[in-house]
Amino acid sequence: MKRSVRPVLSVLFLFTAAATLCFKIMISSGGGGDGGDLGYRNIVPVEQKLVPAFNDTLLRFAAVDLAEDSLRQNVEQLVDGDFRGLINGRRRSFLWSGSNRIDIRARSARGVPVNLRSPEFYRLWLVFRRHLQNWWRNHRFQPDVMSDLVNIVKVLKTNVNESDLKYKTCAVVGNSGILLKSDLGGVIDSHEFVIRLNNARTRGFEANVGSKTSLSFVNSNILHLCARREACFCHPYGEKVPIMMYMCQMTHFLDYVVCNTSHNAPLLITDPRFDVLCARIVKYYSASRFVKETGKPLEEWAGSHDGSNFHYSSGMQAVMLALGICEKVSIFGFGKSDLAKHHYHTNQKAELHLHDYEAEYDLYRDLAERPEAVPFVSDKFKFPRVVIHR
Repeated sequence: MKRSVRPVLSVLFLFTAAATLCFKIMISSGGGGDGGDLGYRNIVPVEQKLVPAFNDTLLRFAAVDLAEDSLRQNVEQLVDGDFRGLINGRRRSFLWSGSNRIDIRARSARGVPVNLRSPEFYRLWLVFRRHLQNWWRNHRFQPDVMSDLVNIVKVLKTNVNESDLKYKTCAVVGNSGILLKSDLGGVIDSHEFVIRLNNARTRGFEANVGSKTSLSFVNSNILHLCARREACFCHPYGEKVPIMMYMCQMTHFLDYVVCNTSHNAPLLITDPRFDVLCARIVKYYSASRFVKETGKPLEEWAGSHDGSNFHYSSGMQAVMLALGICEKVSIFGFGKSDLAKHHYHTNQKAELHLHDYEAEYDLYRDLAERPEAVPFVSDKFKFPRVVIHR
């Protein structure tokens, strides 16, 4: 072959090789189940998932706790030993446990309240004060608290490894009557960790609600009622089942202090930072729904939702707890139907006005479909998968 032809052939060879390589790259980059589209998919920009924009007005509104001032006054009164000032409707509290009794009506010769009737109770009262003061000191907003909830697993699990701080699957079982005839008992019991609410009974309802209980999540009113029983018995699911509760009333810390000594399983109180976060989230959803449905200004929201008495439900906080300690969360028995009872195990017909269940249902839908829309939670927290069973 002549030397003058070799350079031309070399150039042609390189050009052909380059063209072949580019063609293969186009095919591989556009490959799909239908054989590919020659790379044209790379020309069309990929649609990115938009992060919902939070309403700044609603955020500021939800951040205001209407009960903050009255709560502070209650804490100060209790720390000072003034229980008489709390005798007002549902705040009235008598504590009985064996020989320990608080008598809020007792008076000394000088007219000074005598609240502590025994040396033993005086010791318990000092412990009560310490718990109450610590709780109030931490009662503040902290968006990162969701990531701290895994520390609860260290208390509930034995011999837990740092690499295994979350339960694989969790079921949060609500008390709605929609569970009746659901035949979901086996599905609920198949979860590694099962959370039940406010000591709702399972006996006789196992086929629909299951029988397994890993944690009993209650409001402190439940423990207050249990404190009247011998040894503060509060174990419908067995004495080995841990109990976690949020404080509805500050006087219930007395019940906690007394009952904590008689419970074999852990008796836990929710982190007050977690309480504040839940309160803000629910108020945000409630205010948002109120404005959309009524068209009224935010200032009128309190008048329609019991003002300072407005509160999240036990179920809502139990779901939020599960998000922090579980890799997958299944929600059962949340919702209502005209054909179903309010509670599967009671004859209660009406909802409590201090809760906004419809707003909470909006939250659950967001948790399942677009968790990035949930406000006040730190961006560093990774939401687990949530499934709602109807």
